[in-house]
Amino acid sequence: MSIEIKVPVLPESVKDATIATWHKKVGESVKRDEHLLDVETDKIILEVVAPEDGYLETILKKEGETVKAEEVVATFQKGSAEQTKKSDVSVSVVKENTSDQPVLTPAVRRLVSEQEVNISQIQGTGKNNRITKEDVIKSTHKSEENVSGSVVSPVPAFTGERVEKRVAMSRLRARIAERLLQAQHGAAILTTFNEINMQPVMSLREKYKDTFEKDYGVRLGFMSFFTIAVIEALKRFPVINASVDGNDIIYHGFFDIGIAISSQRGLVVPIIRNAENLNMAQIEKQLSEFRNKAKDGRLSIEDITGGTFTISNGGVLGSLLATPIINPPQSAILGMHKIQERPVVEDGAIVIRPMMYVALSYDHRIIDGAESIQFLVTVKELLEDPARLLLNV
Repeated sequence: MSIEIKVPVLPESVKDATIATWHKKVGESVKRDEHLLDVETDKIILEVVAPEDGYLETILKKEGETVKAEEVVATFQKGSAEQTKKSDVSVSVVKENTSDQPVLTPAVRRLVSEQEVNISQIQGTGKNNRITKEDVIKSTHKSEENVSGSVVSPVPAFTGERVEKRVAMSRLRARIAERLLQAQHGAAILTTFNEINMQPVMSLREKYKDTFEKDYGVRLGFMSFFTIAVIEALKRFPVINASVDGNDIIYHGFFDIGIAISSQRGLVVPIIRNAENLNMAQIEKQLSEFRNKAKDGRLSIEDITGGTFTISNGGVLGSLLATPIINPPQSAILGMHKIQERPVVEDGAIVIRPMMYVALSYDHRIIDGAESIQFLVTVKELLEDPARLLLNV
């Protein structure tokens, strides 16, 4: 008896999905829980696995086709295809020894597919000679590497020829475009700026980073300092943690902080929920987990849904100053930027300090200029005197 392979249940906000990649062919033997296909939504990629030991009997939906939640995309048979053939059941069998095929993470599989790379020609440098994203990128010579991850351009390498390549937007990229337009057209966005002397935070981090990592098993970064400072500032100016619903303002009595992260598929914003109840080590651990999930394409719908305020760090990419765009239905977003030594005046003397420009974009429909400025000044003051984060003053 055939088993139906269906699209996973999608969140209410997601109407449909796309068949991204089939990892098994008709007739190919698979083990229970082995990866069959990827289904791409406008937020994440969902993996569908084999329900039993067996093989794919038929594939009903090809790569690129649009599907609905719980729609049947294939049929599956228990047992081996060879045994079924002996029972005179007609099936197209792929006689392939998959045990010799390299094990690839979802992110690497997508990169291989996008770049049309022959993995048999790639020497893996990862653990147990696994092929990594860097191995694939190096083999194509079509990308540049930065501190937040490798981004592969779909444009062919320059050869002197007038070459064009048309590439369809991924569902995530299309959704990002839609939401950015929604934010620009649906809110009265203004941005206020300030700068922070990062020397106190940098000195504190340098003094305790080794002890912190030894005690908690995670590195101490700047984002946990900013997250705690933001939460304290949001407590003082709750409208910045609010959202607009028609003619109503919804004030949130909790602080679900979104952290923008670059991933192979584009920008994603996983949510640290109830961040006000977490210490710095717990925040850093969640951030580390989110980065690993984003790198491997394992972020779930729950990881990226919701949020009351967002922090974006363009500084890791070298951005000196930018105006971030609000993540609807939120009403504000904080942009961090590159730390750069600059001359500043302290007590009448010119000194060199590691300075960071920060930007707060906000919805002027509900947030006044005075509130936005005071919020950003509060974040600045807390970070320039980190002891205030502990004393709540």
